[in-house]
Amino acid sequence: MSKKQLQDWRSHAHNLEQEVNKVVVGQHDAIRLITIAIFSRGHVLLEGDVGVGKTTLLRAFTRCIGGGYQRIEGTIDLMPNDLIYHTYLGEDGKPHVTPGPLLMSGEDLSIFFFNEINRARPQVHSLLLRVMAERTLSAFNKEFHFPHMLVFADRNQVEKEETFEIPSAARDRFMMEIPIVIPQDEGIMESLVFDTRFHNVDALIEQLTPDIVQFNELNDIAYQIQSSVEASPTLRKYALKIWQATKSPAEFGIKIPGVDINRLVLSGASPRGMSMMLRAARVNAWLNDRDAVTPEDIHAVLHATVAHRLVFSPVYEMRRTEISRQLLQAIVQAVSAP
Repeated sequence: MSKKQLQDWRSHAHNLEQEVNKVVVGQHDAIRLITIAIFSRGHVLLEGDVGVGKTTLLRAFTRCIGGGYQRIEGTIDLMPNDLIYHTYLGEDGKPHVTPGPLLMSGEDLSIFFFNEINRARPQVHSLLLRVMAERTLSAFNKEFHFPHMLVFADRNQVEKEETFEIPSAARDRFMMEIPIVIPQDEGIMESLVFDTRFHNVDALIEQLTPDIVQFNELNDIAYQIQSSVEASPTLRKYALKIWQATKSPAEFGIKIPGVDINRLVLSGASPRGMSMMLRAARVNAWLNDRDAVTPEDIHAVLHATVAHRLVFSPVYEMRRTEISRQLLQAIVQAVSAP
């Protein structure tokens, strides 16, 4: 792929962001991170309260990249097969089988949204994680392929009854965890509540320009981005020091008020996590018209790609969102950038 083609794709990526920002207001940072995930081909955990616009956000992205959008709700009685097929009694009194959400769009499945994933049982998580890793599924004596699928999942962060928290090994399969927060700008808050155009999601999504980016070309462009954006030996050493600091922050002189730094971290970022951080950093560099990764590119994606992978001592787990942010900020300050 030529440099001119990469520039054209960059223009498409910026148009994609601008289009989504028209209907999902006050979420510029989240939209940039999701754009990075899309061009990195990485799955995403979404963090946020109920009703902050996660579904609208994903439907907007699907409209602009094309392909199929499917969604499933996590419930205590959800079984793995519910992702694959539905059964019902027809008017003829006989049982019938129809494709479930994973199979409904076939190979054109572009975005799959698992809402409240922690309400589903571990057996369901296991199936989904296998599909995420392999992008294939065996059912009805056939092999189904999902070459273009990205999985987005969110967790119910408030209600803890009848929930099954995602273990750290499963969280590690997601490239990013992205916060979707209520905008603090009063003008935006007023628009979301009183502007009626935000009250009809279907009509809102219809306003968007479809197929700005072709979903079935994203794998190729992602490969070209990773091949064309360099990471210098100095930058690689910097990334490795950040990795070491996530595992042994005390060795870097890091301190967090009210935290015993020697007891904080049970497990730092994984090799998979650091490779995903570099993938995302390369895309961030490309979006900013750079052909080499800089420390700023790592900083831009560090929290989203690393925070959810850290495993803290149980005494600190209840405060993990706050502590992980403080820890990563301290690591950025403690590790000298080239």
